[in-house]
Amino acid sequence: MDSSALELDAVKFAKSAVLNDQKGKYNEAVFYYKEAAQALIYAGMAGSKLENIQDKISEYLDRVEALHTAVQAQSIDPLKSKHQLDLERAYFLVTQAFDDDEKGNVEEAIELYTQAVELCIETANETSDQTLQLKLKQLARQALDRAEGLKDALAKPAAKDRPASAKPSNPVRTFQPLGPDFSLQDKPQPVRPVQSCEPQGQKYTYEEIEVLRKTSKINGIEYVPFMSVDLKERFAFPMPFSDKCGKLALSPKQKAIFSRWVRPDEISNNPIMIFTVSSFSIKQTVVSDCSFVASLAISAAYERRYNKKLITSIIYPQNKKGQPEYNPCGKYMVKLHINGVPRKVIIDDYLPVDHNGELLCSYSSNKNELWVSLIEKAYMKVMGGYDFPGSNSYSVGFEVITVSTVGEPGPSGFQKKSSGDYRCGFCYMEVDFVPAGVYNIIPTTFLPNQEGPFFLDFNSTTPLRVSQLQ
Repeated sequence: MDSSALELDAVKFAKSAVLNDQKGKYNEAVFYYKEAAQALIYAGMAGSKLENIQDKISEYLDRVEALHTAVQAQSIDPLKSKHQLDLERAYFLVTQAFDDDEKGNVEEAIELYTQAVELCIETANETSDQTLQLKLKQLARQALDRAEGLKDALAKPAAKDRPASAKPSNPVRTFQPLGPDFSLQDKPQPVRPVQSCEPQGQKYTYEEIEVLRKTSKINGIEYVPFMSVDLKERFAFPMPFSDKCGKLALSPKQKAIFSRWVRPDEISNNPIMIFTVSSFSIKQTVVSDCSFVASLAISAAYERRYNKKLITSIIYPQNKKGQPEYNPCGKYMVKLHINGVPRKVIIDDYLPVDHNGELLCSYSSNKNELWVSLIEKAYMKVMGGYDFPGSNSYSVGFEVITVSTVGEPGPSGFQKKSSGDYRCGFCYMEVDFVPAGVYNIIPTTFLPNQEGPFFLDFNSTTPLRVSQLQ
């Protein structure tokens, strides 16, 4: 990406940051300040000639630090009640029924509409909130009308059974499908064609199929290759979904401080799948999966920089635009490339927390965002649980990286005590301590004689304290 495009991104993010800052939306402001700083860093690496670019980066990061205190002082919004969550699931049931309705999956649509009606009636009888009762009854009435309309359509004779001399009558479906906003005036939308993951003209041989079959069972669970039929996976249920494989095994560090398993709606009043994909938002906790989290951070940075959907294309359910969405029913499907082919991994949304309600898995620093935790959970499920040995098998101990801010950056501007090649573009500094793990370098530029403190971003997951040499 050229520097001018990155400069425009920085301006856009900075405007959003200031706007949210002024409105008191500090979490959103923090995110956009970070994104503005990142865009300017990349712009500088791409040859930007903007004056005082480093001053702007420092200004944005300073504001981020200042806002953290304000965020902690903000009052926490109350969590949604059980009946409000039931209403959300009912809405999702109707949304999924509407999708099946559009695609001609009549029987599936009728079942989902019917389940939504039953859930609405049951919840309306339980709650004393009149506003909530009104919403539930209205949704139930609309879903019931849709289900009855589909049943009537099924009962009518098919066109092929009519006499040849008969004139074509009006279409069987004389009503309009119920839209995402549940308005009876919505028009049907075109359905995107389902693409098979198998390349055109290519077929697996018998031997290849046998290999795929034998490599599908991992840690006692079968992970079958991802097929086009998997795009029809059902995600809507009257009751929250629970993985039939049970909870993931915890690591010893997790067990030492573990309190309970929670769903996102138990710790967030407005869970979302993706606010935006950013490597800056990924935070690692006590799970020893540095290599995986580093790869996730690099994938996120790549998607943001080159608009290649490495993250957003693998999480389901998705809306009509192909964007992953939060599922109040708690079921997700993640497409991972395992043993040679893409495979589907089904998970629920249970996540481990400690006694303070803090997550014991990787998470996003963007409030309410779930994609980091759920992709990690899918991978950890394949690996047999959160007690993941992969990262620790690469290195033991830590390495010291020595650099300083004296003088102009040179060809060996980034030096490491042990052997290893790194990209140029770094001025000299000293990193006091680098924890054990596998690190992917995200290039970051430091200017000569720059004031500290500094943030050296290896994989956007490990905070490092950097001191300036005199």
